[in-house]
Amino acid sequence: MATYKIAVLPGDGIGQEVTPEAERVLATVGKHAGVSFEFERALIGGAAIDATGHPLPDETLRLCRASNAILFGAVGGPKWDDAPHEKRPERGLLAVRKELDLYANLRPARCFPMLVDASPLKRSIVEGTDLMVIRELTGGLYFGEPRGVEKLADGGTRAINTMAYTSREVERVARVAFDVARKRRRRLTSVDKVNVLVVSQLWREVVTRVGKDYPDVTLDHLLVDNCAMALVQRPTGFDTIVTENTFGDILSDEAAILAGSMGMLPSASLGGAVGLYEPVHGTAPDIAGKGIANPIAAILSAAMLLRYSFDMTKDADRIDAAVLQVLEAGHRTADIAPRGSRVTGTKEMGDLIVRALEAQY
Repeated sequence: MATYKIAVLPGDGIGQEVTPEAERVLATVGKHAGVSFEFERALIGGAAIDATGHPLPDETLRLCRASNAILFGAVGGPKWDDAPHEKRPERGLLAVRKELDLYANLRPARCFPMLVDASPLKRSIVEGTDLMVIRELTGGLYFGEPRGVEKLADGGTRAINTMAYTSREVERVARVAFDVARKRRRRLTSVDKVNVLVVSQLWREVVTRVGKDYPDVTLDHLLVDNCAMALVQRPTGFDTIVTENTFGDILSDEAAILAGSMGMLPSASLGGAVGLYEPVHGTAPDIAGKGIANPIAAILSAAMLLRYSFDMTKDADRIDAAVLQVLEAGHRTADIAPRGSRVTGTKEMGDLIVRALEAQY
């Protein structure tokens, strides 16, 4: 029997509530698929700051390096809003990405047929949406140097962030994007700001060059402002999108509106030896501790873990099908429930999906 070690980093807020439901789903798969998942928990983000003073303790990073995959929750919250920049909870996640060289973030956005009306956009716009945003994750404004705050001679203050990319950084995420597009509908849109940014000029040049190695994939280029508009005007026109760190952060969150809720959006961060899988919804401090958070994004992230880290495609498909079955039966958490309808809690939704998954084996 194969044994896989999974580092579980629930983090803060609703991360601590939805991550256990993803664990339960993986444990169910392991029971039926003839594999053993060993889960080991560790602190990150605000919880780690409270316990150790650091958003990414050394022991957490060691566990991540020693694991086969990482199941992540969310980090941050108002409790730590006044912390120094380098001691903010989010720095823990950024550091994991950087230390493990997780340079490609895959964020699918699919509008489930039964959730079309959960989106604030018109049915005619969102129906049939099924796209993938691939965000470069370890370069750009979030990591570029120089960065910081300096005092000016006139008594004012100047803050600096630097957007920087090398051709190698662009090429490797571009190849991931072309490979993903090749397994989807063979269309790739590269998003940049080439009319303003020198960095984008390099980005477009490199992506175009890499595209020559993928003649079976249709490549087009789009300015980021045009892409932001097109995502809410004609989302079904997109298949796979690749873009730099900051643009990808914004566009992938915008894509949440297409799925009806951020509680429906999983993600995978790949590139290094260990992949990291997380829902994109954040810590949602306004509902944390109430037992009403949507665990589906975390559960779908577990499906991506099976698909990309362990090549367990059939089992990942079973998780996706179980989620679909539960939604088709009319069960809804608060974020996707029509006004006045019965709301399903976090654990109850997990129970329903586990039962639906069990029935498929």
